[in-house]
Amino acid sequence: MAVAARRLDRLEALVSRLESEGHCALAHRTDVTELSDVEALVSATNKEFGRIDIFVNNAGTMPASPIIDRRISDWKRMVDVNVNGVLHGIGAVLPTMLGQGSGHIVMIGSIAGRRPFPGGTVYAATKFAVRALSWGLHLELGAAHGIRVTDIQPGQVATELYEGVPHGPYKDAWDKAWEGKRRLQPQDVADTVLFAVTSPEHMAVSELLVRPLDQPN
Repeated sequence: MAVAARRLDRLEALVSRLESEGHCALAHRTDVTELSDVEALVSATNKEFGRIDIFVNNAGTMPASPIIDRRISDWKRMVDVNVNGVLHGIGAVLPTMLGQGSGHIVMIGSIAGRRPFPGGTVYAATKFAVRALSWGLHLELGAAHGIRVTDIQPGQVATELYEGVPHGPYKDAWDKAWEGKRRLQPQDVADTVLFAVTSPEHMAVSELLVRPLDQPN
Protein backbone atom coordinates (compact mmCIF):
# COMPACT_ATOMS: atom_id res chain seq x y z
CA MET A 1 0.00 0.00 0.00
CA ALA A 2 1.00 3.63 -0.45
CA VAL A 3 0.39 6.24 2.25
CA ALA A 4 0.47 9.94 1.48
CA ALA A 5 0.33 13.18 3.48
CA ARG A 6 2.27 16.39 3.95
CA ARG A 7 4.21 15.30 7.06
CA LEU A 8 6.85 12.86 5.87
CA ASP A 9 8.06 12.00 9.38
CA ARG A 10 4.65 10.62 10.29
CA LEU A 11 4.42 8.72 7.03
CA GLU A 12 7.79 7.10 7.57
CA ALA A 13 6.82 6.09 11.12
CA LEU A 14 3.61 4.53 9.77
CA VAL A 15 5.51 2.65 7.05
CA SER A 16 7.94 1.31 9.65
CA ARG A 17 5.03 0.00 11.72
CA LEU A 18 3.33 -1.56 8.70
CA GLU A 19 6.55 -3.23 7.58
CA SER A 20 7.13 -4.60 11.09
CA GLU A 21 3.70 -6.24 10.76
CA GLY A 22 4.70 -7.88 7.49
CA HIS A 23 3.12 -5.43 5.05
CA CYS A 24 4.73 -3.77 2.04
CA ALA A 25 4.24 0.00 2.21
CA LEU A 26 5.39 3.13 0.41
CA ALA A 27 5.51 6.63 1.93
CA HIS A 28 5.06 9.58 -0.41
CA ARG A 29 4.92 13.20 0.71
CA THR A 30 1.87 14.74 -0.97
CA ASP A 31 0.03 18.05 -0.82
CA VAL A 32 -3.34 17.39 -2.44
CA THR A 33 -3.70 21.04 -3.43
CA GLU A 34 -0.85 20.46 -5.90
CA LEU A 35 -1.93 18.29 -8.83
CA SER A 36 1.71 17.47 -9.62
CA ASP A 37 2.12 15.99 -6.11
CA VAL A 38 -0.88 13.70 -6.53
CA GLU A 39 0.21 12.65 -10.01
CA ALA A 40 3.66 11.83 -8.61
CA LEU A 41 2.01 9.72 -5.89
CA VAL A 42 0.05 7.75 -8.48
CA SER A 43 3.17 7.28 -10.63
CA ALA A 44 5.26 6.06 -7.67
CA THR A 45 2.50 3.69 -6.57
CA ASN A 46 2.16 2.20 -10.06
CA LYS A 47 5.92 1.79 -10.29
CA GLU A 48 6.10 0.03 -6.91
CA PHE A 49 2.98 -2.14 -7.10
CA GLY A 50 2.00 -2.27 -10.76
CA ARG A 51 -1.63 -1.20 -10.23
CA ILE A 52 -3.97 0.77 -7.96
CA ASP A 53 -7.06 -1.07 -6.73
CA ILE A 54 -8.25 1.39 -4.07
CA PHE A 55 -7.75 5.15 -3.84
CA VAL A 56 -8.93 6.91 -0.65
CA ASN A 57 -9.49 10.67 -0.91
CA ASN A 58 -9.10 11.53 2.76
CA ALA A 59 -7.43 14.96 3.04
CA GLY A 60 -9.59 17.67 4.56
CA THR A 61 -9.58 20.82 6.66
CA MET A 62 -12.28 22.50 8.75
CA PRO A 63 -11.47 25.96 10.14
CA ALA A 64 -15.16 26.44 10.98
CA SER A 65 -16.41 29.87 12.08
CA PRO A 66 -19.60 31.94 11.85
CA ILE A 67 -20.08 33.23 8.31
CA ILE A 68 -20.34 36.80 9.62
CA ASP A 69 -16.68 36.58 10.71
CA ARG A 70 -15.78 36.72 6.99
CA ARG A 71 -12.70 34.50 7.30
CA ILE A 72 -12.39 34.43 3.53
CA SER A 73 -8.88 32.96 3.44
CA ASP A 74 -10.19 30.01 5.48
CA TRP A 75 -13.07 29.56 3.04
CA LYS A 76 -10.69 29.46 0.10
CA ARG A 77 -8.41 27.00 1.89
CA MET A 78 -11.33 24.65 2.54
CA VAL A 79 -12.33 24.74 -1.12
CA ASP A 80 -8.72 24.18 -2.18
CA VAL A 81 -8.20 21.13 0.04
CA ASN A 82 -11.69 19.64 0.34
CA VAL A 83 -12.83 20.11 -3.27
CA ASN A 84 -9.82 20.77 -5.50
CA GLY A 85 -7.76 18.20 -3.59
CA VAL A 86 -10.45 15.59 -4.23
CA LEU A 87 -10.59 16.52 -7.92
CA HIS A 88 -6.82 16.20 -8.16
CA GLY A 89 -7.03 12.69 -6.69
CA ILE A 90 -9.76 11.66 -9.11
CA GLY A 91 -7.97 13.14 -12.11
CA ALA A 92 -4.65 11.55 -11.19
CA VAL A 93 -5.90 8.01 -10.54
CA LEU A 94 -8.50 7.71 -13.31
CA PRO A 95 -6.11 6.79 -16.16
CA THR A 96 -4.79 3.85 -14.12
CA MET A 97 -8.21 2.54 -13.15
CA LEU A 98 -9.65 3.03 -16.63
CA GLY A 99 -6.71 1.10 -18.04
CA GLN A 100 -7.30 -1.72 -15.57
CA GLY A 101 -11.04 -1.73 -16.10
CA SER A 102 -11.48 -1.82 -12.32
CA GLY A 103 -10.85 0.11 -9.13
CA HIS A 104 -12.54 1.67 -6.12
CA ILE A 105 -12.45 5.37 -5.27
CA VAL A 106 -13.37 6.12 -1.66
CA MET A 107 -14.29 9.66 -0.70
CA ILE A 108 -14.22 10.71 2.94
CA GLY A 109 -17.16 13.08 3.01
CA SER A 110 -19.10 14.15 6.09
CA ILE A 111 -22.49 14.24 7.70
CA ALA A 112 -22.14 17.96 6.85
CA GLY A 113 -22.58 16.91 3.22
CA ARG A 114 -26.21 16.19 4.10
CA ARG A 115 -26.96 19.22 6.25
CA PRO A 116 -24.96 22.33 7.23
CA PHE A 117 -24.40 23.37 10.83
CA PRO A 118 -23.96 26.87 12.32
CA GLY A 119 -20.38 27.95 11.77
CA GLY A 120 -19.80 25.19 9.23
CA THR A 121 -21.57 26.67 6.23
CA VAL A 122 -18.55 26.73 3.90
CA TYR A 123 -17.23 23.40 5.18
CA ALA A 124 -20.65 21.86 4.52
CA ALA A 125 -20.65 23.34 1.02
CA THR A 126 -17.37 21.54 0.28
CA LYS A 127 -18.80 18.26 1.56
CA PHE A 128 -22.00 18.72 -0.45
CA ALA A 129 -19.62 18.98 -3.43
CA VAL A 130 -17.94 15.72 -2.45
CA ARG A 131 -21.32 14.01 -2.23
CA ALA A 132 -22.33 15.29 -5.67
CA LEU A 133 -19.00 14.25 -7.16
CA SER A 134 -19.31 10.79 -5.64
CA TRP A 135 -22.75 10.16 -7.06
CA GLY A 136 -21.82 11.57 -10.45
CA LEU A 137 -18.73 9.36 -10.58
CA HIS A 138 -20.85 6.33 -9.72
CA LEU A 139 -23.14 7.12 -12.66
CA GLU A 140 -20.26 7.67 -15.10
CA LEU A 141 -17.77 5.03 -13.98
CA GLY A 142 -19.73 2.15 -12.49
CA ALA A 143 -21.49 0.07 -15.12
CA ALA A 144 -19.49 1.56 -18.00
CA HIS A 145 -15.98 1.08 -16.59
CA GLY A 146 -16.19 -1.24 -13.59
CA ILE A 147 -14.99 1.43 -11.15
CA ARG A 148 -16.79 1.64 -7.82
CA VAL A 149 -17.18 4.85 -5.81
CA THR A 150 -18.13 5.17 -2.14
CA ASP A 151 -18.82 8.33 -0.14
CA ILE A 152 -18.12 7.69 3.56
CA GLN A 153 -19.95 10.33 5.63
CA PRO A 154 -18.74 10.37 9.27
CA GLY A 155 -20.12 12.50 12.05
CA GLN A 156 -17.78 13.72 14.79
CA VAL A 157 -14.47 11.82 14.79
CA ALA A 158 -11.68 12.25 17.34
CA THR A 159 -8.98 13.56 14.98
CA GLU A 160 -6.86 16.69 14.50
CA LEU A 161 -9.55 18.14 12.22
CA TYR A 162 -11.07 20.13 15.09
CA GLU A 163 -7.74 21.72 15.99
CA GLY A 164 -8.22 23.85 12.88
CA VAL A 165 -11.25 25.61 14.36
CA PRO A 166 -10.07 29.15 15.28
CA HIS A 167 -9.85 29.78 19.03
CA GLY A 168 -12.52 32.06 20.44
CA PRO A 169 -16.14 31.94 21.62
CA TYR A 170 -17.21 29.61 18.79
CA LYS A 171 -14.44 27.08 19.57
CA ASP A 172 -15.19 27.29 23.30
CA ALA A 173 -18.88 26.61 22.72
CA TRP A 174 -18.01 23.71 20.40
CA ASP A 175 -15.71 22.10 22.99
CA LYS A 176 -18.26 22.57 25.76
CA ALA A 177 -21.00 20.97 23.67
CA TRP A 178 -18.89 17.82 23.35
CA GLU A 179 -17.76 17.53 26.97
CA GLY A 180 -18.44 14.01 28.17
CA LYS A 181 -19.73 12.83 24.78
CA ARG A 182 -18.24 9.96 22.81
CA ARG A 183 -16.92 10.70 19.34
CA LEU A 184 -16.14 8.17 16.65
CA GLN A 185 -12.56 6.93 16.58
CA PRO A 186 -10.42 6.86 13.41
CA GLN A 187 -10.58 3.06 13.54
CA ASP A 188 -14.37 3.24 13.22
CA VAL A 189 -14.04 5.10 9.94
CA ALA A 190 -11.28 2.74 8.76
CA ASP A 191 -13.56 -0.22 9.48
CA THR A 192 -16.32 1.46 7.45
CA VAL A 193 -13.95 1.91 4.51
CA LEU A 194 -12.94 -1.75 4.83
CA PHE A 195 -16.58 -2.83 4.69
CA ALA A 196 -17.10 -0.88 1.46
CA VAL A 197 -13.97 -2.04 -0.35
CA THR A 198 -14.40 -5.71 0.60
CA SER A 199 -18.02 -5.90 -0.55
CA PRO A 200 -18.75 -8.22 -3.53
CA GLU A 201 -17.58 -6.84 -6.87
CA HIS A 202 -21.12 -6.69 -8.23
CA MET A 203 -22.27 -4.51 -5.30
CA ALA A 204 -21.94 -0.72 -5.20
CA VAL A 205 -21.80 0.71 -1.67
CA SER A 206 -22.52 4.26 -2.77
CA GLU A 207 -22.94 6.02 0.61
CA LEU A 208 -22.30 5.14 4.22
CA LEU A 209 -23.40 7.56 6.98
CA VAL A 210 -21.65 6.79 10.28
CA ARG A 211 -22.28 8.97 13.32
CA PRO A 212 -21.63 8.83 17.05
CA LEU A 213 -24.56 7.64 19.13
CA ASP A 214 -24.02 10.76 21.28
CA GLN A 215 -24.22 13.18 18.34
CA PRO A 216 -27.50 15.07 18.67
CA ASN A 217 -27.75 16.55 15.15
